Amino acid sequence: MSYTNKPKIVVIGGGTGLPVVLKELRNKNVDITAVVTVADDGGSSGIIRDYVNVVPPGDIRNVMSALSNLPSLDLDIFQYRFRSEDKFLAGHAIGNLVIAALSEMKGGIFPAIQELSEIMQVQGKVYPASNEPLVLHAEFTDNTQLAGEAEITAAHKTIKRIWVENNPWSDNKKPVAVPEAVKAIEEADQIIMGPGSLFTSILPNLMIPDISSAILRTTAEIIYICNIMTQKGETIGFTDSDHVKVLNQHLGRNFIDTVLVNTEQVSEEYMDFNRYDEVSKQVKHDFKGLRDQGCRVISDDFLLLRNGGAFHNGERVVEELMNLVGSPSKNKN
Repeated sequence: MSYTNKPKIVVIGGGTGLPVVLKELRNKNVDITAVVTVADDGGSSGIIRDYVNVVPPGDIRNVMSALSNLPSLDLDIFQYRFRSEDKFLAGHAIGNLVIAALSEMKGGIFPAIQELSEIMQVQGKVYPASNEPLVLHAEFTDNTQLAGEAEITAAHKTIKRIWVENNPWSDNKKPVAVPEAVKAIEEADQIIMGPGSLFTSILPNLMIPDISSAILRTTAEIIYICNIMTQKGETIGFTDSDHVKVLNQHLGRNFIDTVLVNTEQVSEEYMDFNRYDEVSKQVKHDFKGLRDQGCRVISDDFLLLRNGGAFHNGERVVEELMNLVGSPSKNKN
């Protein structure tokens, strides 16, 4: 593959994993687009969503900070979260309030993000997956169903499938993607999913029909960065192959081309399970299962131990992603 311009890379997801990759990608000579989930209903984002009827801003805030060229003090202020004893403002991040305010001023989340991107000197493009806040739904293996990301995760049941719906007061009968996000996917050279919560950060984006269709049409290499640890309420007992199987099943086709998996061992003695109560055991490997689904497997030490938790080393991950830009992928040939 040859380029007349910078390689176009689209990163899809949400949560805390996405910024890890974006912080390092912004230092590379690439055209970055981040497509961010809008189904979060927990914490500060959930409260703002309920009272202001705006797309939950938390994931968008973190992505914009990761891509911003502002001085560190400015970003610290934008990311500052009020203490729990602050009553009315308890738990709210200043950036969330700014995004909510701009959404009202500009008549929607999309123009608000574009305006704020200029103010924050964002390197790349940030698009919400949809202009409307979406409601996440799940069906579990016991055939029960729940709505709401926080409720689904807290149920600690095995998820069979998830889907997204508009709020009841929406004018649209089904979720509609931001057209710019769809176009970015169609024109991408590389699409990255993860790291992040499988059912609540990555799949909600893919469950928007316009986005899933674009994913299945694109000629870009699609890369999944598998989580290092399993997650309570979502992926207990999952192998890396199980993660990919869930993605493929939801889109009805084996569409993941390449999977990045960490092979460095995480010491349970190091992990602070009181602080990171959403993690449990290290994801086990099933390389044969991945290859049976048509995946190229890139396995290496992508581990970063920090503050009692296991995270991806963004620098090493992005170094591998840059090696893969332009290389032929198995499923596209």
